[in-house]
Amino acid sequence: KGSYPWFASLKRRGLNPDAVAMDGEISVLRAIRTVWPKTKVQRCLFHIQREGMRWLRTHPKTQAGRELRHLLSTLCHVKSFKERKTFIQTFAQWIEQHNEFVQSLPKTEVAFKDLKRTIILIKNALPDMFRYFGHSLPATTNVLESFYSRLKADYRRHRGLSQINKIRYLKWYCYYKNSNT
Repeated sequence: KGSYPWFASLKRRGLNPDAVAMDGEISVLRAIRTVWPKTKVQRCLFHIQREGMRWLRTHPKTQAGRELRHLLSTLCHVKSFKERKTFIQTFAQWIEQHNEFVQSLPKTEVAFKDLKRTIILIKNALPDMFRYFGHSLPATTNVLESFYSRLKADYRRHRGLSQINKIRYLKWYCYYKNSNT
């Protein structure tokens, strides 16, 4: 807890979240799990999908890559327990069907690296992918990112502020935005 002073200071001030929706940044994930071990984490489905699709590229060279890319394209459309189960089962079947092929690829080949990274991404995220079922959590961080993109745009219009006035501006911005919701 001492190695995450900012998170620890939030906890000392009374923040004790039941759940957190996040993009999966490993250092933030580690901090949350250290400072608030009982907090449920919802990994942003859009970030998982985008990262996996980026690694698999627009036109994967292998059938396995095309199938995994197609599976990832369905991720943000999972809206029910049945669809969640289908996604997990389809991924497990994909692993069973293609694992030997992936392992047979030369380790230096781009297809191997792309598939391996995407498999690891999904496996690591899977325990925290579908926490939004049964909890009041969003499946993505899009709402939060929308808030921050507007904040950044407004903040950039005030580039000439001193450091102390930048901090004041951000505090007032957040205060007014929170009081209007």
